[in-house]
Amino acid sequence: MSRDLGVDTQLRQISPKLRRKEVLVDESLQIPTIDMRKLMVEDDDEMAKLHFACKEWGFFQLINHGVAEESMEKMKVDLQEFFKLPAEERNAYERPQNSMEGYGQPHIFGQGKKLDWGHMFLLSSLPPSLRNLRFWPQNPTSFRATLDKYSLELQEVSNYLLKLMGKNLGNDIPKQLTEMFENGRQAVRMNYYPACVNGNNAMGITPHTDAVGLTLLLQANEVQGLEINKNGKWIPVTPIPAAFIVNIGDIIEVMSNGEYKSIEHRTVLDQENERFSIAAFHFPNVKAVIGPLQDLVKKNGELYKTLSNDEFFGLFQKGKLEVCGSY
Repeated sequence: MSRDLGVDTQLRQISPKLRRKEVLVDESLQIPTIDMRKLMVEDDDEMAKLHFACKEWGFFQLINHGVAEESMEKMKVDLQEFFKLPAEERNAYERPQNSMEGYGQPHIFGQGKKLDWGHMFLLSSLPPSLRNLRFWPQNPTSFRATLDKYSLELQEVSNYLLKLMGKNLGNDIPKQLTEMFENGRQAVRMNYYPACVNGNNAMGITPHTDAVGLTLLLQANEVQGLEINKNGKWIPVTPIPAAFIVNIGDIIEVMSNGEYKSIEHRTVLDQENERFSIAAFHFPNVKAVIGPLQDLVKKNGELYKTLSNDEFFGLFQKGKLEVCGSY
């Protein structure tokens, strides 16, 4: 299926150090798979697997998560229908300058330039009071209702995972994490990556970590493209049908005082096929202070600075999160 996405899809060359052909790719490894159904009864083995995945990988695939298949399929359909719209209609939701919300291409904050090959549509989804309906399309007609239901179901999954991660980290941690993420913010980003014949010299999204608590990613078609950096090797992730790919974000790395890892990852391009995905980013509430939880600093001291929400995201948008600690 071809797309008329305009002149902005001209190939952007990237730094040679980021080119795929110069990085070792290891396809023999796969991220862990975690069964939510077993976690819900706090199966000891599955809890241990979750702890290992968060500590050693920073990524895992979540199966039996309880999100309705209908919700997932409707979200996939509406996503693809949006990207089928004429450019003029899509551009009505164009992201304003110096904003993250809206439709456009990936933006590298702090660099003032775009390096990535793809089209993104990011919306603030929760709490409802933060929704800017000026960016919420009414075509497809089902889009708003679909995203509303989907976002609520994913936040429930995210909050439950955070509670269990807290139990793995220490006795008092579940309550602290639960309070910090209660009525937390969520943003959903829909991604479209066109096929690219020069895929070795471009990226869907360049290597990065997520400045969030947790990310839940849904693969929306059969084309894979996510790779994670594990011990200096780029490992392609093969999505399990109907599973969510979950990754630890910078905020949980900070709160866990480095116990759980926010891992660098990227999106590569397919030379023949386009790719769609949907990422749901979960953040603490606006009152939360982002820093190591005190119960976790007794052994090694504080490995990260403590910042307010506004300070943390201000540094993120300026591309200066390295001042927070060991990012």
